[in-house]
Amino acid sequence: MNEKRLMRAEEGRMIAGVCVGLGRYLGVDPTIVRIIFVLLALFAAGGVLLYLILWLIMPMETA
Repeated sequence: MNEKRLMRAEEGRMIAGVCVGLGRYLGVDPTIVRIIFVLLALFAAGGVLLYLILWLIMPMETA
């Protein structure tokens, strides 16, 4: 059984792999997720905090 799990990605990451992991989980391009985080950081001031929280709670992808 191939179970879908939310995990930080090792491959294709820029900082911690959160956006790549979210992109894979949601089935969207990680660039779109990155743009959403930047917009949240600029306009809602919650993007950075959300990213840090996800960085802490999302497990790292295993090989």
